[in-house]
Amino acid sequence: MTVNCVRPLSILTLMALLWSHAAGAASTVTIGGKSVELPDDVAEEHQKLIDNIGIYDDPELDAYVRQVGERLLRDSDITKPTFSFTLLDSPDINAFALPGGLIYVNRGLLAYLDTEAELAGVLAHEIGHITERHHSRRKTASLTSKVAAVSAYILTGSGDVYDAASMYGAEIISGFGRDMELEADSAGAEYLHQTGYDVDSMLSVIGVLKDQEQYRRVQAKASGKPSGTYHGLYASHPRNDLRLRTVIRAANDLDIEEMPENPEMPGEYRRQTEGLVYGASAAAQSDPNRFYHNKLNFTFAHPPGWTVQQGSREIVAASADGTQTLTIGLARIDASQDTEASLIAGAQGEVSEVEALEQYGLNGATAVASSGSQSVRLAVIDHNYRFLFEGEAANLAEADAGFRTIIDSFRPLTSKEKVTGTSHTLHYIQVPRGATFASLASSVKLPDAENQLRLINGYYPTGEPRTGDWVKVIR
Repeated sequence: MTVNCVRPLSILTLMALLWSHAAGAASTVTIGGKSVELPDDVAEEHQKLIDNIGIYDDPELDAYVRQVGERLLRDSDITKPTFSFTLLDSPDINAFALPGGLIYVNRGLLAYLDTEAELAGVLAHEIGHITERHHSRRKTASLTSKVAAVSAYILTGSGDVYDAASMYGAEIISGFGRDMELEADSAGAEYLHQTGYDVDSMLSVIGVLKDQEQYRRVQAKASGKPSGTYHGLYASHPRNDLRLRTVIRAANDLDIEEMPENPEMPGEYRRQTEGLVYGASAAAQSDPNRFYHNKLNFTFAHPPGWTVQQGSREIVAASADGTQTLTIGLARIDASQDTEASLIAGAQGEVSEVEALEQYGLNGATAVASSGSQSVRLAVIDHNYRFLFEGEAANLAEADAGFRTIIDSFRPLTSKEKVTGTSHTLHYIQVPRGATFASLASSVKLPDAENQLRLINGYYPTGEPRTGDWVKVIR
């Protein structure tokens, strides 16, 4: 017998199956100033994304992204479905599509692109997923994936730490597979060509993302941690993707009676992204033994020396030596099942020491689940969502006090704790004589600032800018 502790994805999967009975109903939502009718489950997910991540607060940049997407649609004669384009306030380097023509771009991705054509390449790829009906064709249950995606984005929304290597699981965001990704590439390349954009821009975007992968692998190796696998945009493509290059050549060879001119205005992408927020918003909280999450309005204390890493699927608190970890996941509250019942239903093995939790106006439950010599600390606390805790260690008796410190201190933020500081922003300069990325990074208050500049400028891991070149800097 094994212990299958309360894991977010397993619960989300179960919930998705229950919610599938509601499929077929439709809701009208407003996106980009337009009314769009969507299936209830898709409309609900869209609203969750907006509520918990938010639209990036730059109407001009949001309109610019929408303009590029609509130009692709118009020049490619795509009429169905009705498409919408939304710029999300997320630092993650990704874009994705949902059924019904909903396309989202994270502002984090824009910092790594250099041209409007690259942005158009990203949007064209996502349009391709929809026009090729990939959401309905993929093998995984679409609703399950969509519900899990909401959880991923909510957890990532205001994170101070995010990892490109585990940004989005393939099953969470897409689950399309290599062949469908190439189909989206093929369709997207045609849309780019028909609109007049440089089709090779799709290759440029892959280079940007592969540099990010390489950087994360180097970081992981230096820290002695596994690097994981990147599952975001273009994840299935190698850097020198021969199949994609074939797709691009085919698009460039299309017989088009009247080839449109490149619609891109020199310097416009640079103008639109000047002042873009870079990375996560800087939080004002400074207590080294407490974790804060502004978006979800919670905080918890942790033992001295522990670290807390916020990823796309979960939050992980770990002891200094890594032998004790407590994972926090997220699910929707099931009103038909209280916290204790939810905890017991999600655990396999012998459940003992069941205890109700009533703290800071929140209700929950905690227990120990055991199978053979393995025991884990579990907890469930309701706070707008259902928070799922799982503490693992070789010796639970030794580690349990640390786990209970986190669980018992979990509470809503106070008004003073919600105060935020100044975010880092992106700016463009012309390289002064003699400047290097090291010198440009000397005043940037970010970890590994030099490599951050190299990544956003396409110079990772080596190379220096030339005098007079336009480069991005972070302030």
